[in-house]
Amino acid sequence: MTIWKRAMVAAGLIGMSVTLAACSSPVANGGKKSDTLNVVFLPSDSAKEEDAARKALTSEIHKATGKKVNVVTTTDYNVAIQSLASGKAQIGLMGPDGYIQARKQSKDVQPLVTYSGPSGTLKDAYYHSYIMVPKSQATKYKVNGKYSLKNIKGKRMSFVSNTSTSGFSIPAGAIKKAFNLKSTDDLAQSGKFFSKVLYGQSHQGSAVNLLKGDADVAAFDDMDLTQYGKFQNNSDKAGAIFKINNNAPAPFTSVRGKSSVAIAAYKVQDEPLAVNKSKASQSDINKIVKQLTSKSVTNNKLFFAPANAKTRGLFTKVGNTKFVAITDKWYKPTHNILGE
Repeated sequence: MTIWKRAMVAAGLIGMSVTLAACSSPVANGGKKSDTLNVVFLPSDSAKEEDAARKALTSEIHKATGKKVNVVTTTDYNVAIQSLASGKAQIGLMGPDGYIQARKQSKDVQPLVTYSGPSGTLKDAYYHSYIMVPKSQATKYKVNGKYSLKNIKGKRMSFVSNTSTSGFSIPAGAIKKAFNLKSTDDLAQSGKFFSKVLYGQSHQGSAVNLLKGDADVAAFDDMDLTQYGKFQNNSDKAGAIFKINNNAPAPFTSVRGKSSVAIAAYKVQDEPLAVNKSKASQSDINKIVKQLTSKSVTNNKLFFAPANAKTRGLFTKVGNTKFVAITDKWYKPTHNILGE
């Protein structure tokens, strides 16, 4: 529905990536009285194509608080999560699992806003996690005429990162349940449940692993892929077909026009923009939420871009998509699924 999501990354995905260890910001150790705020982005949101969108977000935070705002991109999910939990970054655009892991490390981490569904509310504020296979191989994953996970054991599997909600936690949890496994530990290692396990380090990277033929099966979400391709049918369930655009930019230039089929699809709550409240004042937090939920941001195409926009937005505009203020209670279902 929208677009969002270690040391190695698929070519073309990084853009202006840096690590927080190298960040020379005066808030390296955090602090409420600092005149600077660091905003960290996950690898999937660190692509060069999202440069304008990242700058738009930090610009709005600057307008709201009057403070200097630094963009910090990453090539590692764990670096981004730990930076928010520690306060080296005061604000972060996190996946649901990334947010929950950061909050597990520090209760000072809390969500500020998420993006709504097409209704403009939270009732349809979710996206999808898929377990995909190449279209040419899809019939091999049918049992009694229906798509099934039964035949994925022993295959080459690509996940996003072991800290990605829709790129690992949700699909791994589904596989664990389907095969009655004790844990997901064996799913994360080559030579255990799968013959080989790859990590794309982003949803785009995981999709490329599949479409290039390096993996037989892959997990990734729709929100990070919709500006690179289109669903050819119902994207809500198994059987969904996703085709890469013929003019898709890097990292999909070598797999343009190729298609994958979902053998399983799962709903995932939309991700939050989160804050470490021990490193940002409540006044600044309130101002940021007010600014991001304003009409000017809602109508800004760098935040919510049409699906066919030439300039990539932070999210895709579907219906009345906009930012909505939330608290940790919104993620209770995800807390329950992950047991955190």
